[in-house]
Amino acid sequence: MRLYLMQHGKARSGESDADKTLTEEGRAEVERVAAFLAHTAPAKHGRLLHSGKTRARQTAEILAAAVPTLRVEPTDGLAPMDDPAIWAERARDLHEAVTLVGHLPHLSRLASLLLTGSPEGQVVSFTNGGMVCVERTPEGSWTLRWSVVPSLLA
Repeated sequence: MRLYLMQHGKARSGESDADKTLTEEGRAEVERVAAFLAHTAPAKHGRLLHSGKTRARQTAEILAAAVPTLRVEPTDGLAPMDDPAIWAERARDLHEAVTLVGHLPHLSRLASLLLTGSPEGQVVSFTNGGMVCVERTPEGSWTLRWSVVPSLLA
């Protein structure tokens, strides 16, 4: 089972935009990653969950436009300061591919927890609009499959 972790695209500052909507650059970067994802067979089905914050929702909507078989919905446990153990626990029971669109430092802590057993340290470097794919082995441990950042897809 694969779990795709994506940091939302670049967003406006809270000072200029209370909702922190995606910038044009952020949209373009997410569109590049979405096009890549559309050609990644295991990611074409499953659930696409986001934190509910505007920038994460907009990122998820861009992904869903490129991969219409993904079912988009907001969920809890993906806010910047949420405990990564929430999704580490949920991930144990998943049987279909799931894409989580969220925020730092949560995604970094979740990736570290899945891959090393500890949320401390930085095992994977996330960027706005970037995606990491981890896979659960039959034994229940997690491995890093791949990581992509928008600048690689220019």
